Amino acid sequence: MIEMEPVGDDVRLLKQAFGCFPSGVAAICALVEGEPVGMVASSFTSVSIRPPLVSVCMQDTSATWPRLRGRARIGVSVLAEDHEETCLRLARKEGDRFGGVRWEAGREGEVFLPGASAWLDCSLYAEHPAGDHSIVLLEIHRLGSEPGTPPLVFHGSRFRRLMAV
Repeated sequence: MIEMEPVGDDVRLLKQAFGCFPSGVAAICALVEGEPVGMVASSFTSVSIRPPLVSVCMQDTSATWPRLRGRARIGVSVLAEDHEETCLRLARKEGDRFGGVRWEAGREGEVFLPGASAWLDCSLYAEHPAGDHSIVLLEIHRLGSEPGTPPLVFHGSRFRRLMAV
């Protein structure tokens, strides 16, 4: 029989269970007052073809999402397997997240990271409260992709690489 425990106050078990599901990592970035502002999220996923939507979950305590929320356009870069250091920099709570990170500004203030697997030029479509997070829906206006570029994979609290079979 499968052993299970009730979900209680100990979030370690819940985080451990969530970590069993591998996910890609996306950088969510834009220019704010002429400077790049960004964050990474492993909760990124495709949602809809018509309209073209993706989602990302933003923690309510995020100091970065409120700065990005009001931008006309937001750049989403699906990080490639060689973006580990970039991911760690953008995940920092303090300091210059973009120090040593290559980036390009789009024509409407969105920010993209070269070498990614895909780039999406998005705007905020909707935001829905969900516990201690918000589910953010982003509408895609323009995109580019490099399907042969392996993505950065996060699983079990560490980065992994895909293996072709």
